[in-house]
Amino acid sequence: MEPSTSDEPSTPMNRIIQHIGFLTLLVVTVVFAGCQGTISEKTPIHINPNMDQQERFEAQEANPFFADGRAMRRPVNGTVARGFLKDDVALWTGKTESGAWSSIPVPVTLDLLERGRDRYKIYCSVCHGLAGDGKGIIMTGGYGFVPAPTYHSDMLRSQPDGYLYDALTNGVRTMYGYGSQVPVHDRWAIVAYVRALQRSQFADVNDVPENER
Repeated sequence: MEPSTSDEPSTPMNRIIQHIGFLTLLVVTVVFAGCQGTISEKTPIHINPNMDQQERFEAQEANPFFADGRAMRRPVNGTVARGFLKDDVALWTGKTESGAWSSIPVPVTLDLLERGRDRYKIYCSVCHGLAGDGKGIIMTGGYGFVPAPTYHSDMLRSQPDGYLYDALTNGVRTMYGYGSQVPVHDRWAIVAYVRALQRSQFADVNDVPENER
């Protein structure tokens, strides 16, 4: 006898599975259809709230908890943010306790000079040039800017390190300060690199190692 090609007879379990599948499809269809253009006054169901709905105050927002009504609080008197304790006057200001210009207050190492060269190329070379001669792209592109000075003049070679640091931090004449953009140690690294540039342009034969002359 040849095997029957007709479908297997339906059993109660098969019918239950078919009904469950049909109901599931129907519910999914209704749910997705009901989300299109429907406006509801009910609070939406938030499946995974996390901290989205936490009670908090945004910046500049009023807060009735405090007497002054402000959510933003002033730091406690006498507290200093980590890393901003300005106990080293020369490091932060470029001046000594007496107010005189200081020398570079950190060890001048090869790593410091490399860091200074990297930061100099970013912030200084566009005006002062890669060689420090005042011929950066901004100065030579015909943009009408006040010419940047060369670091190789007698005047700037004779200026103390602290003066260069202060000019970099606070600006001088038409140059804006970079105190808000360049961290303190990077500013000193730039000063050290500027000194290296100045030395490179006014070196003599005795500054070159004997095996490289």
